[in-house]
Amino acid sequence: MGAVSGNIFAQAAEKSAHEEFVELISAPNVRIERIISTAHASPPGSWYDQEWAEWVVVLQGSAGLLFEGEDKPRVLARGDYIHIPAHVRHRVEWTAQGQTTVWLAVHYRER
Repeated sequence: MGAVSGNIFAQAAEKSAHEEFVELISAPNVRIERIISTAHASPPGSWYDQEWAEWVVVLQGSAGLLFEGEDKPRVLARGDYIHIPAHVRHRVEWTAQGQTTVWLAVHYRER
């Protein structure tokens, strides 16, 4: 396989009724994806409970992540990152209104 390149912000300005998840690279123990959100949130009452750990950084825009057992969402703005261990329940409370939020997420298996 040869080298693959691209631009993380390509087509990121387009607004959609749904979040967009694009897998950029995948290997047996790691997956890197770009997520594009515009005024999106997790459905009411739903929680992510992932098999893999996740490290995520906001490259553009902002978002509020709520972790089970916490009173208020953690606000992530441009450049902010967070590590989410496997099976730590969390949800997206909101992403920026009127602005595209671009995330880079690294999913990996913890040892």
